[in-house]
Amino acid sequence: MRALLLFLLIAWIVVAVLGFVIKGLFWLAVIGIALFLVTGIVGILREKASNRQ
Repeated sequence: MRALLLFLLIAWIVVAVLGFVIKGLFWLAVIGIALFLVTGIVGILREKASNRQ
C-alpha cells in the first residue's frame, strides 16, 4: 500500500510540474497539486488508522 501511495505522490508531482512548464496547461498543475494533497492526506489517515489496531 505504501508503494502505491508513493507512486501516486510522485505521479502527481510530475503532473503538476508539467502543468507549470507548459503554459497552456495551468489547469493540469492545479489538478496535480490537488491530487497530491488528497493522496497525502488519505495515506496519513490510513497509516494512523492501521497503527491504532
